[in-house]
Amino acid sequence: MRPPQIVVGVDGSAESREALVWAAKHAQSVGGTLCVVHAWSPPFVEALGVPPLMDWGPLRQRAESFPAAFAREVLGEEPGITVVPRTVRGTPAQVLVDASKDADLLVVGSRGLGGLKGMLLGSVGHHCAAHAHCPVVIFRAPHRRERPHVRRGAHTASRSDT
Repeated sequence: MRPPQIVVGVDGSAESREALVWAAKHAQSVGGTLCVVHAWSPPFVEALGVPPLMDWGPLRQRAESFPAAFAREVLGEEPGITVVPRTVRGTPAQVLVDASKDADLLVVGSRGLGGLKGMLLGSVGHHCAAHAHCPVVIFRAPHRRERPHVRRGAHTASRSDT
């Protein structure tokens, strides 16, 4: 039997940092593996097949090294759990939903940076809550501590929930 797979989406934000810390603690408590996922998309002109005006290789390399570096920065060199960093090409919402297919839990941060200031969840959090193949924990910004918002198996958590 495989250990529980905890997937956490990271983008470098304070919310993804909080999500990573919580997901690591949860993975440790259940004897699970932590998969740290970062979504990356090449600049729009590359996707169109337009010859690049610059070399996108360094951006790609930075994206590919980001989840491991971020996990080390946040969790330290010896986090006490198995950490599997992954960079996947695509939009964050779809990459995380796809990663949830093999996961026991999906953990994401939510900044809610869309056009409606009053939205409780950002677009990625909304998409994951609606389409993930496993339960979802969504972390809100520390300064936005309204009551938790739950959607189809999703739980909005803050560090005080740990």
